[in-house]
Parts: sequence; structure tokens; C-alpha cells
Amino acid sequence: MVKDSRDLLTSHERIWVPKLGGVRQTLLEEAHKSRFSIHPGATKIYRDLREYYWWPGMKREVAWFVERCMTCRKVKAEHQRPHGKLQPLEIPEWKWGHITMDFITKLPRTPRHMDTIWVIVDRLTKSAHFLPIQETYSAKELAKVYVDEIISRHGIPVSVISDRDVRFTSRFWKKFHEELGTRLHFSTAYHPQTDGQSERTIQTLEDMLRACIIDFGGSWDSHLPLAEFSYNNSYHASIGRAPFEMLYGRKCRTPICWGEVGQRVLGSTEVVIKTTELIQKVRERLLTAQSRQKSYADRRRSDLEFQVGDYVLLKVSPWKGVIRFRKRGKLGPRYIGPYRITARVGKVAYRLELPEQLSQIHDTFHVSQLRKCITEESTIVPLEDIQLEERLNYVERPIAILERKTKSLHNKVVVLVKVQWKHRKGSECTWEPERETREHYPELFENTNFEDKIQRSGGDL
Repeated sequence: MVKDSRDLLTSHERIWVPKLGGVRQTLLEEAHKSRFSIHPGATKIYRDLREYYWWPGMKREVAWFVERCMTCRKVKAEHQRPHGKLQPLEIPEWKWGHITMDFITKLPRTPRHMDTIWVIVDRLTKSAHFLPIQETYSAKELAKVYVDEIISRHGIPVSVISDRDVRFTSRFWKKFHEELGTRLHFSTAYHPQTDGQSERTIQTLEDMLRACIIDFGGSWDSHLPLAEFSYNNSYHASIGRAPFEMLYGRKCRTPICWGEVGQRVLGSTEVVIKTTELIQKVRERLLTAQSRQKSYADRRRSDLEFQVGDYVLLKVSPWKGVIRFRKRGKLGPRYIGPYRITARVGKVAYRLELPEQLSQIHDTFHVSQLRKCITEESTIVPLEDIQLEERLNYVERPIAILERKTKSLHNKVVVLVKVQWKHRKGSECTWEPERETREHYPELFENTNFEDKIQRSGGDL
């Protein structure tokens, strides 16, 4: 029996735990992984154990044990600052030379059968075009709209920044821009902050359309042209003027801003000089705004670097949870993996060695989507118990129907079936409505033995 005089919080004698025989390991597993503890943090475990036990380096060993727990790394949320400092893009040299584009999808279908808005923004002047399209448009149809609405007005851009929409990553779209001489840059997978300008423009446009629907009624596509006019003629803080004025060199005449009638007479040399000076001023303003934004963002972020060969866990956002009958489960793991890092892409992105089951997912991720994993290769669990869709959605598949029962409510009768799910952790079987189960998984009811049981039991098992 040993009494530690350095610890004034306890007055009774504690048990010294030897290192031999795996006694410490068994004690830590009981305090952390048993049903009576359920994965508490290192501080809580240490506080509980030190009341009755002691050994040299106890606090450090407890912290190391919790750090290596794979379940904790997968399910617990991080309470640290986001990783990865802001990496600003270069300031463009000329108008409509570098653009960004994105889609607003799932809008109400209009009488013209439009349900999507294609948002295209110039990175220098901040002027934008809002093009109504259909979500079913192919890359070839988008290319025609792009030529008619963008190239015909502003010429061929030098570069285009977009997300990894299947139409933007298609071979036709890449070949089309290769022929034009335009470079395509894609945002990091599942990290929309890469193209923050388009995301912010989309937010503003959605607010404007909501206001139009409330005040004026009608369908959203009828208000889209004036929404574009209003956006391009509104003051933009980063360039210190309206995008229209930056693009054309003068203010637009509106009902509340009447400019002079006719064209001002300026010499050709003077026009060039004034335009060049204006662009230089705007680039300086953009650089100032960019530096200010980076300063704000980096205050809330921290650096995190990995080495090639390290193992990391991949984050799955809460809204990308388990999908079953279009319902998302909240108890799915927050992280999946671990996966080995094969290369570093830029300063804040890494390429992972994903298994064959995730071959449809882009293998490069921002550092904020990764979590450090300290584990041995023997503890790595293969990804066989989880299926994911292209957007990192978990998908559970039913195996069989085990039972059937009828539940009587106040004014109706609901028929339920007991469904067994594949590789589900926790409860493997759940009761689901028979109508929805037949609609989404009709193959489960093709088992003749099960149907015969229903008929022999009078429709109730």
C-alpha cells in the first residue's frame, strides 16, 4: 500500500498497480470501454482512477490510451479550432479573365420548366450573371449556354474555378475548355470555402429572390433579370464601387441615379489611362480586403500538418448521416477510416489511399476534413460494414424481413415489418412500415416462404 503525499485531494491509501501481467491495460479498458463507463475522456478517467490506484506516469499513460482508442476518434466531435490557414487566390489582372461558377439547385419548377440557376461571377469586377437552366442539362447543353451568354459578351476567360459537379468534371467539359485555352480549377472535395465568392453571391441572390416572391409574387425566373441588374448595380465593399461601374467605367442610369445624357467625350489615350488606373486601384482594394479576411479567418484556425504515410480519419458531416427511406440517422460515426496519406497537394490538402468501395469519391481532401489517427496496422478495420454514396452519405442495405405485425392506432391500422440491416452496429433489426419497405425494397418480399407464412397466419405473423 502506497500513500502519495503529493496528492492532497485524497486522504486514503491507494493501490499501487504493477506493470507486469497487463493489469494496467485491463484496468484502463474497464474504465474506458465497459458498459459502465462508455468512453469517457482522459481527464475523467484519470480523476476516477487516482482515487483508488496509482503507478508512475499514470496520467500520461491514461491520455495515451484514450488517444489510441479508435471508437473515440470516430464518434467524438472536435472542440478545437478548425485546421488549415486561409490560402487566398491571386488577384486577377483584367476583367472577366478569371471567373467562378456554381449552381443553385432544387428550386421550384417554373412554367418554363426551369429549376436551377447557374451563377457565374468575375473575380475582378465582381459582376455576375444569373442564368436559369434545368438541372437535367448535360455538359454539352451547358457549353452552349456558356458560349451564348458569357463568351459572346466577355470573351474567353483564362481560368474557371468551380466545384466538382459531375458536369464540370465530365470529359466533354474538360475537352471543351481545353480547346478554348481555358484552365479549369476545381475546389477541394467537400470544402466549399475554396470558392467562397460564388457561395457568398449565391447567398445574396437567394435572399433577393425570397424578397421578390414575398413582395411581388410570381415565379422566381421572372424576377431573375432584375435581380441580376440590382446585384451588379449595388455597392460592393471589396472594390469600393458597384460591379457595373467597375466593368464599364461609368455608373448605370437607374430611377434613383440619373447620369448625364449622351456619351462623355474622352480621348482614346485618356480612356486607356483612366481604365488602367481604375483597375490598379481595384486590385489594391481587393488585396487589402483579402488580407483583412485572411487575418480574421486565421485567428480562428490552427495549423495541422501530416506526413506521407501517416494514417488519418476522414470526416463525414452530421448532415451526411445514415440514409434509410430518405431519413438521416444521427447516430452514425462522425469519422471513417483510417486511411493512409499518399501525397500532399498544395499547403492544406492531402491525397488519401481510399479502398475500392470509395473509388467513386475524389481522393483529395482539405486538412479540416481529416483527423489524426495513432494506431497500428493490425487495428485498421476494412470498410466492409459501411456503404457510401458519391457525397459521402452512409447507406445501409436490408438483408431480410424477419417478422410482421399490425399496430392499431386511434383512427388507423399500421402494418409493420421487422427488417434486418446489413452490418448495422448496435441494434441489427428495426420495425419499419410495410408500405415504405415494399416501395423502396420490393426484392425483400419476393421470398415465397415469407409470403406463405403471411397467408397462413391470416396476414399477421
